[in-house]
Amino acid sequence: MKILVAHNRYRFRGGEDTVVDAEVELLRRHGHEVLVYLRDNREISSMKVHELAIQTVWSSKVINDVLKLAGQFKPDLIHAHNIFPLISPSLYSVASRFNIPIIQTLHNFRLVCPQATLLRRGQHCEDCLGNSPWRAILHRCYRDSLPQSAVTASMIMMHRFLRTWQRKVTRYIVLNQVCRDKFIEGGLPFERLRIKPNFTESTKEPQWQHRRGGLFVGRLSVEKGLNVLAEALIDLPGVVISVYGKGDMQSFVEKTLGFNYGGFQEARQLQARLHEAAYLVVPSTGMESFGLVAIEAFACGTPVIASAHGGLREIVVHGKTGLLVEPGNSQALARAIAYAETHPEKMKAMGQAARQAYLTKYTPDINYHLLMTIYREALQSLKSTTAQALPSKRLGAIDQQKTIY
Repeated sequence: MKILVAHNRYRFRGGEDTVVDAEVELLRRHGHEVLVYLRDNREISSMKVHELAIQTVWSSKVINDVLKLAGQFKPDLIHAHNIFPLISPSLYSVASRFNIPIIQTLHNFRLVCPQATLLRRGQHCEDCLGNSPWRAILHRCYRDSLPQSAVTASMIMMHRFLRTWQRKVTRYIVLNQVCRDKFIEGGLPFERLRIKPNFTESTKEPQWQHRRGGLFVGRLSVEKGLNVLAEALIDLPGVVISVYGKGDMQSFVEKTLGFNYGGFQEARQLQARLHEAAYLVVPSTGMESFGLVAIEAFACGTPVIASAHGGLREIVVHGKTGLLVEPGNSQALARAIAYAETHPEKMKAMGQAARQAYLTKYTPDINYHLLMTIYREALQSLKSTTAQALPSKRLGAIDQQKTIY
């Protein structure tokens, strides 16, 4: 199978970027030809404000780029991941023109929430879910900016009016049942939604002796619950959480008592830290559509203390593979961390159960079979449609490993 993957990378690398890279590698490992069309948010610094606003809603550059790639590479299908803001839904029009099925993985809630996390001023919010997102403009939900919120909301409203979400995407991949329910409530066609969780690679058999302390791993931003974790540690003198990642809250982490900031580390280094830790803390206040770091911990036999909402609520089984706490409740989080610190044998048993959950749900092989089922279904759904011939003139060979900017 020949697959064109499209993804807009974030300024600070996060779970979505990791998932895309892993999925591309998985497909290539199974013999598929994969070409990656990549945009990067670092491009934004060199763009004018009006140019970015236009590209967010509709990008002629993306249309021209992907038209050229479709003619050269002739993909069997297109798999889109993050398309905001530089790729935009204009990608779908190219797929439609060539009658190529398009798969859209929904890593966050952007299609139904301009802020993408169902979060406003640190509190859960569903005001725009299934409604016109004008409230997001009023409350400056996206980056606390009126213009940027207006552009993001306009993108959602325009393509909702054009029925882009209903007509142009062959299949959506959502990460769990919670996400599926939210997107159906937000107006996406239920018959096109398929559940496929993320996966991670396990490179080392875990051991459970000599584990100590807790970790936080992720983007250093407000929706990840770092403020809540800092408040919880006030009630836990002597407890130190090692923090790994980068983002806008780095200076806050460096100055906060109870945090030991270890900087940004590569995947192999983080796996080594997870194999040494007694538990991982994921205190997100924003609703995580999945929570990749949780299954990365599971693969290392590390139990997870997590906020009881979104995808985390489906991944972590309270008392079996970790502990769930009320989102935003620093006292509840403090009690859970205190329990983890004083009950090492209980946490060891949870870590062993977490490892078993990984082996039965989140391995690459299991995920590959789920992905292929969705791909075949998407291809079959267009089989009866009259195929439009791709341009026959080849514009030059493309190295399947090449990334197009």
